[in-house]
Amino acid sequence: MNTPFPFTAVVGQDDLRLALLLNAVSPAVGGVLVRGEKGTAKSTAVRALSALLPAVAVVPGCRFSCDPAAPDPSCPDGPHEPGPGAGRPARMVELPVGASEDRLVGALDIERALAEGVKAFEPGLLADAHRGILYVDEVNLLHDHLVDLLLDAAAMGASYVEREGVSVRHASKFLLVGTMNPEEGELRPQLLDRFGLTVEVAASREPDQRVEVVRRRLAYDDDPAGFAARWAGEETAVRQRIVAARELLPQVRLGDGALRQIAATCAAFEVDGMRADIVMARTATALAAWAGRTDVLAEDVRQAALLALPHRRRRNPFDAPGLDEDKLDETLEQFSGEDEGDDDPGPDGPGGGGGQPAPDDGPQGGGDTSARPEAGEDGEPQASGGREQSAVRAAEPFRTKVLSVPGIGEGAAGRRSRARTEHGRTTGARRPRGALTKLHLAATVQAAAPHQRARGRSGPGLVIRRDDLRQAGREGREGNLVLFVVDASGSMAARQRMSAVKGAVLSLLLDAYQRRDKVGLVTFRGSAAEVALPPTSSVDAAAARLESLPTGGRTPLAAGLLKAHEVLRVERLRDPARRALVVVVTDGRATGGPEPVALAGRAARLFAAEQVASVVVDCESGPVRLGLAGQLAGELGGTAVTLDELRADAIAGLVKDVQRRAA
Repeated sequence: MNTPFPFTAVVGQDDLRLALLLNAVSPAVGGVLVRGEKGTAKSTAVRALSALLPAVAVVPGCRFSCDPAAPDPSCPDGPHEPGPGAGRPARMVELPVGASEDRLVGALDIERALAEGVKAFEPGLLADAHRGILYVDEVNLLHDHLVDLLLDAAAMGASYVEREGVSVRHASKFLLVGTMNPEEGELRPQLLDRFGLTVEVAASREPDQRVEVVRRRLAYDDDPAGFAARWAGEETAVRQRIVAARELLPQVRLGDGALRQIAATCAAFEVDGMRADIVMARTATALAAWAGRTDVLAEDVRQAALLALPHRRRRNPFDAPGLDEDKLDETLEQFSGEDEGDDDPGPDGPGGGGGQPAPDDGPQGGGDTSARPEAGEDGEPQASGGREQSAVRAAEPFRTKVLSVPGIGEGAAGRRSRARTEHGRTTGARRPRGALTKLHLAATVQAAAPHQRARGRSGPGLVIRRDDLRQAGREGREGNLVLFVVDASGSMAARQRMSAVKGAVLSLLLDAYQRRDKVGLVTFRGSAAEVALPPTSSVDAAAARLESLPTGGRTPLAAGLLKAHEVLRVERLRDPARRALVVVVTDGRATGGPEPVALAGRAARLFAAEQVASVVVDCESGPVRLGLAGQLAGELGGTAVTLDELRADAIAGLVKDVQRRAA
């Protein structure tokens, strides 16, 4: 058995360690989401926590870890007779990102259930994690259908497996811990809210601390058992402190003054719902117990806010997580109650501050603070080869409707285009390829019925054989690769126009986030095109690259299209099932080099030949319009839409037009 890295040997990461320990003291806090760059000991700290948790008393022989003091009355292995329990270490169960539904919730033998009426159930990870830790590394990459199952289990404290009228239920209460790298995409809001606390982690920039990290890691790799033995004393001390804090927790008093501070803080930061208030109250109580106190102080409330609110105050996926600590201190001071006396809720609560300061509202890429010549009324600067101009801010994003890829695919689960999936409405039946996951009962009965006499059927039940089973074919939605090809040349450099263009792209990025798409960004200006962002699940990264995008120079439209074609070619090799939607944002002009218009036409016809779904967002403005974007859309085999038509209801007609042209 592998020796885990000791929890107390983790260097720095005070907020991470504190959040994990508070959940060990009070599992009702609701788990931890650990956000941060790769290589910051996220997984190491989480895996080390399980060794510190007290042992769990279970009913001997129960596969579902029933508590002998209060066994689950509906346990599939029950009913359990009263009696002494057996102790075992607390479990930490890891949920792989690519796990199947059966692996998570358990598998029911459909063939035996139909033929013999027997509930033959094999428990899944949710059963293993009951009364322990369920750990999901890269939780933001978890498939939607697994997220739905996690949400159900976390909300109800139980897992249900239902197949064609045969159902099994068992208790499943666990501490949910997830780690993620925000660069790879964000979490669904429903799952994000299920995590009680969140912490941001980053590698230290202090040379001495980095040296100590390397020294301890090398020592552990050379002799894991010996290294763990050197930290055994510290591990025992922390384990005993957790036990003491658990015993003290019921005695901790959460006074009216602290409750008012909690409610006022949640209201001041405009968090949704009441879960934040409840989590803050539980966290503040756990902090007091961890400190060995029976009263909750203002410093506990402050620390609880820094851990429980950052991920709940985000209004859209482009908002940076974090709290304005000055505003937090003002709110706590304003609503300070008699329970706390004159305690100063300074920045140094137990374990240090857990939040991140709000992003600076200073200039971003030039904003509107610097004066510069505007382009003419038609949006064209004095010369197409004008100098590079600094970036402008995007206009406010607006709500759009879906741009879907025509036809039906088989890509990753999402919410954009039609696809054959394991979840969704039933559209037919087929013989199963591999393990049966979704039984089509009517088709199975129809396949078995003609053979009943030959099989010697004598009773009321059907004689079912493996060859009779039919898999249900289902249709749902998939996520696509939305590749933005953005014209950043001089013809787009008018401040008002580029601000509107960025606002439109930002709106489509927000839509892509909600529909679980991958996004990519190609820009072209001057004499070449570049991949500003390779295909990724992080719309935050795409929004940041878009915000800092400068403009100016000529319009190498052909280079932009060819670069996008190359990106799609490489992405097909990596993920052949994911279909693409190319969104070209341009006024349609092509300048620079020999025969720029003809070259752009030939490049566009490459997409048409491969039947790549495409939309051209026409950014031309002014009283005189050349209609070049419409011509480009025709060459691409797609459709053109103006910036105004991108808004809400106007785009519904565009979706139909895209599908009609591709038919």
